[in-house]
This record gives sequence, structure tokens and C-alpha cells, in this order.
Amino acid sequence: MKGRITEAESPREQAINVMYEVQRYYGHLTDEGLQEAAALLGMTPLELEELATFYDFIYREPVGRFVLHVCDGVVCWMFHEGSLFDYLCQKLGVCAGEVTADGMFTVLPTACIGNCNEAPAMVVNGRFFGNLTPQRLDEILEQLKTEPCDIVLCR
Repeated sequence: MKGRITEAESPREQAINVMYEVQRYYGHLTDEGLQEAAALLGMTPLELEELATFYDFIYREPVGRFVLHVCDGVVCWMFHEGSLFDYLCQKLGVCAGEVTADGMFTVLPTACIGNCNEAPAMVVNGRFFGNLTPQRLDEILEQLKTEPCDIVLCR
């Protein structure tokens, strides 16, 4: 990572990439990791904190092995009666941002994910899922519980 930082015209260009690497190592962007990243980049921790809280995919709190980013854009809401986000929270027994007891899942609402042609949709660890229904969500959850962890951002 240091090589990429020194090769950049400005170290700040690499801020998101550095935070992702720290997050990958710790499982989320810890306070210690934020301090390390700030030192590497020549930025203040507050400057990085401002960036981290802007991005939905930088996690400042522990998350589950699979993070379910459920689109809460208007198109996704139009294609399903009731909230799929609420369905997932109820099914998994968590509120937004909490980790399931088994450490497997965190459910987060997110702004439009740009997959409107397959609404309603969600992103799980970098992988898109569309045309969702409660039944399809149940199938996806079962698949994730048994699938090897080979998709983006798994620890």
C-alpha cells in the first residue's frame, strides 16, 4: 500500500483505498486503523473520518461476514409492496447496522445502487442481487450461509 501512496500525485488520492485495506484487515475501520491510515496519508484522523462517514461501504462499526446493502431508492420501493429491508431485519432479528448473533449478517439501507432494471435490488459484499421477493431473499440467505467466502470484502 505504501508504494501506491508514494506513487500517487497526492497521497490523498489513495484515501479510500487505504481505508478499504485497513477495513479488510480489521473487519471494519477501527479507531486504531483510522489513526494508522491518517499517518500513512499525511491527513488528520478527522479528515479521514469525514470521508469514511460519507461512504456506505466503509464501516466504522463491526459488521457481519455478509453485509446486505438493501436499496432504499424510490424504484425499488415501487416494485415491492412493503419493505424488503424491514423483512430482512425481522427475519434475521436485527435492526439496521446490527450484526446477527452468529456473526454472519448485517443489514444496511443504502441509496440507489443503480440496478433499477432489476428492482428491488441489493448488494451483498459487492455482488448484485435483483428482482427480489421475500422468497428470493430466503434463498439468498441460505446460499450465503453455505457458500465459500470468495466474494468481495469477505473476511
